Amino acid sequence: MNIFIDNRSSAPIYSQIYEQLKNQIINGNLKVDEALPSIRALAKDLRISVITTKRAYEELEKESFIYAKAGRGFFVAPKDTKMLREENLKAIEDHVQKIIPLADSCRLTKKDIVDLIDILWEEKR
Repeated sequence: MNIFIDNRSSAPIYSQIYEQLKNQIINGNLKVDEALPSIRALAKDLRISVITTKRAYEELEKESFIYAKAGRGFFVAPKDTKMLREENLKAIEDHVQKIIPLADSCRLTKKDIVDLIDILWEEKR
């Protein structure tokens, strides 16, 4: 499990942890029932406050991405794949909404954007 804290980011640290763990769960990098580091261990590894780590875990638990077992820690929760797909589609739509005005400002056509996506897609394969 890799988590990177960007101290220059305007996003709060707990939010950065939350987003990165959520993305790793959605992408399947963290598997169902996989144990997460304890709150204290993660805080120590990231050199941040235990309170910050606890808040990130609470947010993940509230949205059913993780669950707690008393005395055992936190684990990746089973997730409805249809709901995950919808969340990902919404995220993609949000990104595309940001791309359109940027493309317009650079005088790029829809074809230019599709070509760029094709190139990037092939590089990832």
